[in-house]
Amino acid sequence: MTIESFPGSSGYIDSGVDKKITYFSNTYVLGLTVIAGIGGLLFGYDTGVISGALLYIRDEFEEVDKSSFLQETIVSMALVGAMIGAGGGGWINDTYGRKRATLLADVVFALGSFVMAAAPDPYVLIFGRLLVGLGVGVASVTAPMYIAEAAPSEIRGGLVSTNVLMITGGQFLSYLVNLAFTEMGRSISIEPSDVTNACGLPRNGAFSDLVPQMHAEQVPGTWRWMLGVAAVPAIVQFVLMLLMPESPRWLYMKKSKSEAIVVLSKIYDPYRLEEELDQLSSTLEEENQRKNAFTGINTVMYYSPTIVQMAGFSSNQLALLLSLVVALMNAAGTVVGIYLIDHFGRRKLALSSLFGVFLSLILLSAAFFLQSSGSTNVGWIAVLGLALYIAFFAPGMGPVPWTVNSEIYPQSYRGICGGMSATVNWISNLIVAQSFLSVADAVGTEWTFLILAAITVAAISFVFVFVPETKGLTFEEVEKIWKEKAWGSSHGTESLLENGDES
Repeated sequence: MTIESFPGSSGYIDSGVDKKITYFSNTYVLGLTVIAGIGGLLFGYDTGVISGALLYIRDEFEEVDKSSFLQETIVSMALVGAMIGAGGGGWINDTYGRKRATLLADVVFALGSFVMAAAPDPYVLIFGRLLVGLGVGVASVTAPMYIAEAAPSEIRGGLVSTNVLMITGGQFLSYLVNLAFTEMGRSISIEPSDVTNACGLPRNGAFSDLVPQMHAEQVPGTWRWMLGVAAVPAIVQFVLMLLMPESPRWLYMKKSKSEAIVVLSKIYDPYRLEEELDQLSSTLEEENQRKNAFTGINTVMYYSPTIVQMAGFSSNQLALLLSLVVALMNAAGTVVGIYLIDHFGRRKLALSSLFGVFLSLILLSAAFFLQSSGSTNVGWIAVLGLALYIAFFAPGMGPVPWTVNSEIYPQSYRGICGGMSATVNWISNLIVAQSFLSVADAVGTEWTFLILAAITVAAISFVFVFVPETKGLTFEEVEKIWKEKAWGSSHGTESLLENGDES
C-alpha cells in the first residue's frame, strides 16, 4: 500500500485508510475557525461591555440614572438591531455567501462603535447600539454556520463551540477593559485633601470645600472608551476575512464546484475528500429535485454588575471585579464544553447544564428572599449563585444551541433557518434585557429569578422531548433523521437514532 501526500491536506495517509481527524490535527481548519470566531468575540464583547459602561453612562447622563426604562433601552436596542440583523442575515448568507456576510457585519459593527463613542446624548448612543446590534445579529448567524460547513463531522461540535468560546472570551475581555478604564480613572482622580495639602492648607480648611471631588467613578468619558474599543476586533476580522475562502458547501451548492474542491482539499485527505464530494453531490441532487417538485444567560451578562450591586456591593469597581470573575468562569466553562460536546453528546450536555442552571437560579432567588426579609451579609450567596449559574451554563447551554442550529437544517435552507433561530434567540434576549430591571422593580429580584427558573423547567422539557442527538453525524445523516420524523419512514435511520441516544 503506497503512501501519498496531498498538498494542503491534513497530513500523510495510507490511500485506503481514513485517518482520524482531531481538534488540533488541521491547523488550516482551526485557523479558519478562530478568524470566523472573531464574530463571536464581537458578540461577547458587546454583551459584556455594556454592563460596565452602563454604570458610568448613568453617572454622566442624569436622565439615564433616573430612568430604568432608558437604561433597559440602551442595553436592549442592540438586541433590536441583532434581531433585525439575524433575520436579514439568513437571506444575506444564502444569497451572497458566508464571507460577504461576515465582511458586512464587521463594517456595520465598527460604524456603530464609533457612533457610540462619540454620542453627545443618550439618544445618539441608542442609535449606535442599534447599529452594533445589526452587525452582531448578522455575525451570530454567519460565524457558526461558516465554521460548521468547513468542519469535519467528528469535530464539528468542538469547532462550532470554539465560536462560543470566542463569545465568552469576548465577555471576559470586556470586563477586563471595563476594569482597566476604571483603574485608569482612579489613577487620575484627585481628592480635595491632596490639593489642600499640596497648597500647605489644613485638611479641613475652608478651601477644601471649593475643590471638586474627582473620584474614579466620576471621571467623564470612561464609557466612551469602553464602547469605542469594540471597533478594533471588527477591523481585524475584516482584514483577515479578506484572506479567507468562502464556505466550501456554499460554493458547491451556489457558485463553483471547482472552488469548493480547492477549499475541501485543504481540510480532508484524498480518500475522505472523495466521500465528502459524493455526499455533496447527492445533497445537491436532492435539493434540485425539491425545487422541481430562554434561560436568562443574558440577564447575567448584561446586568451582572447591576445584580452584584443589588446584592449589596455598592462600589462600581467591586461590582466590575466580581463580574470579571463570573466572566472568567464563563470562558473556562466553554473550554470544558468544547471537549464534552463531541464526547458526551449534545442532548445529554444540554439536559445536565439546564438542571444545574435551574438549581443556580433557585439559589439566586433564595439569596434575594433572605435579603428582602432583613437578613444581612447574604450578598455573597447571590455572587455564588451567579458563579454556579455560569459554571453550569457555559459548558452546555452555551455551545449546544449554536452547534445544533448550525447542523440540523438542509443545505439550501441553512441560512434562512439559521437566521430564524438566531432571530428567536435575539427576540428572547430583547425581552430579557428590556424587562429585567422593570420586572425586578415590580415584583422583586427574588421573584424575577424564580420566573427564569420556571422557564428553565420548560427548556428541560423541550430538550428531553424534541431534541435528537446529532453527535458525530454528517449533515446528510442529520437530514435523514428529520425525514424519518416527518414521514414516519425509517429511510435507514434507525441505527443513527439509536447510536445518537446511546452516545
